[in-house]
Formats: sequence, C-alpha cells, structure tokens
Amino acid sequence: MELLLRTWNLFHGNADPPRRAGYLRAMVELVSSDGPDVICLQEVPVWALHRLDDWSGMRRFEAVTRPPLWPGPLSKWLTLAHQGFFRSGLAGQANAILVAPRHATTDLGHERISRHGRERRLVHAVRIAGAAGVTIGNLHASNDRVHPDVPRAEAARAAAFVERVAAPGDAVVLAGDFNVAEPRLAGYSAPRDGIDHVLARGARVASITSWPRERRRQNGVVLSDHPVVEARVETTPS
Repeated sequence: MELLLRTWNLFHGNADPPRRAGYLRAMVELVSSDGPDVICLQEVPVWALHRLDDWSGMRRFEAVTRPPLWPGPLSKWLTLAHQGFFRSGLAGQANAILVAPRHATTDLGHERISRHGRERRLVHAVRIAGAAGVTIGNLHASNDRVHPDVPRAEAARAAAFVERVAAPGDAVVLAGDFNVAEPRLAGYSAPRDGIDHVLARGARVASITSWPRERRRQNGVVLSDHPVVEARVETTPS
C-alpha cells in the first residue's frame, strides 16, 4: 500500500504575515484538493472542527488541546473580528487527522505528551486497515527553542504511544509539528530540514518534499507560516 500523506500547521487560519482576515477554509481546500490519503493538521480552531469534513471531503479524527474560552459561537465571532490578533486565545486549538473515505479507518485515541506548560500537547492516532496495516500518529510538540530536549522528549512519548496502540505487524508513521529539527527517534526514517516532519518505522518513505512558498500563495496572500510537508509512504504486508 502506498499512502500520500501531508502534514500542515494551519497557524489558526492566519496568513504569513498575519492579517485581520482568516483563511482556514481556503487552507483546508487547498491541501485536500487533489485527494491525498491522509492529512495531519495542527493549530485548528475548535469551532472549525465540524467543518473539516465538508471542506475537505475526508473523514475527520480530532483531539482538542485547548478548549475555547467560551462555549458556543461567541469565541468564534470575537476571533474572526481580528484573526491575526486573537489566534487561539479565545477559540481554542485542536489537532486533526483527515483520512480519505476510501480507507477503512479506526480512531485509536490520544495521549498527553507534555509535562509542563499551560497548554496540553497531545498525540492522537488512527489505524488504516489493509493487507499492510498502518498506524498514523499526529503530534504538535511544545515550542521550546531554548530547551530542545523538551520537544524531543514529547516526540519520544508520541512515538511510544503510537507504537503501543498499533496492531501487531503495522507500519507506524508519526507526523506533525515536532518543533525541533532533529527529533532523534531510533528506528524511524531520517527527518527533513525544518521542524515539520513525516517519519516512518516499518515502512519506506519513497519521497518527501516541502511545498514551496508560492504553492501556498492565493490572491497575493501566503497561507500559514509553516510549509506543507508531503510524503509518499510505502508499506508491505508483514
């Protein structure tokens, strides 16, 4: 089985540099428009979670890392008044995995990987069944540039969780915003440049690329301050 998998930190729907307007729907439609198998998203406003299915045409699996400050539409309305200023402070934040409906997929739950800080950092996972099963984890590690061992430790916890919930013989893929250039996970494929990665264990990463900035530009606006990282992962029956 070959999977086209992408990971993207949506920057709460902001452009780069941030503007008053938000571009969340445009981002989701862009990254899903050509029918990839899996998309791992980070920094999704909580209000947008139930819309991801319609915007992408894919099946959504989610993990809320920070609940909205107020329930209902108020947090969304205030945030949209100035997307670049409020970001996740009012609307909350979540991670999501989108899977093409052609795949039989199981939600494997989530686990906290952060030990300190006011914001929970989570990994969550899904399993795609097939002759060669694959378990995919999505994480957003803490942004601690002074202490890179903090996000490295969170990446290690994320890998341990995904390996634990995977079915025997499954390939394991760990994707997301690692917030560190070198996660140093033994047994996984080599990371690319940057902090957004797709790493595989028990599978071959046939190709991995980072979208150029121009591919994220729409009507003169660059979407998000992170690139889309795209990988083709090949799994074989165990």
